[in-house]
Amino acid sequence: MGMIHPVHQRLAELWQVNLKRPLTELELTEMNQCLSVNVRLCFRNAYLENCSLLASMTNDIDWQHEICLDIEMLQYPDTKKKPGHKGTD
Repeated sequence: MGMIHPVHQRLAELWQVNLKRPLTELELTEMNQCLSVNVRLCFRNAYLENCSLLASMTNDIDWQHEICLDIEMLQYPDTKKKPGHKGTD
């Protein structure tokens, strides 16, 4: 299983707080910001998956590898080294 994106982790924390008490105005603002980032992440991921499919259908292996790296960086935002790839930085 992959890492949990920091935005999703914070959303889970805010949700747990909300189960015990109403969120403060600041927490509500933060939740809305997290939801906004989540939408952008979802759309970016869908775009990259569609590009990957197109690259696969056109047999553009180099492009598909670039897209896969972009997807991994989206899924692992806090890592400098790309997971699953060996070599020098």
